[in-house]
Amino acid sequence: MNVSLTPELERFVDDKVESGLYNNASEVIREGLRLLKEHDEVRLRWREQIERGWLEAQSGRVIDGPKAMAAARERLKQAPKKRA
Repeated sequence: MNVSLTPELERFVDDKVESGLYNNASEVIREGLRLLKEHDEVRLRWREQIERGWLEAQSGRVIDGPKAMAAARERLKQAPKKRA
């Protein structure tokens, strides 16, 4: 597979290799693709959570803000204290 990069991206890849963090351009590209894949997976999970929340709201399964905050504060009060 051959990939064409803009001059700006080519300089970016070269800078990464020259920094010593990567041995060659292929490592930089692989890392970039791995991060893009991870980003896409996180984005998909967020979209799924948003969709689930939207459907719950549409069906009336929601808690108003003040009640939600009061419940969260109560859970925090009941949680065991952690030692530093």
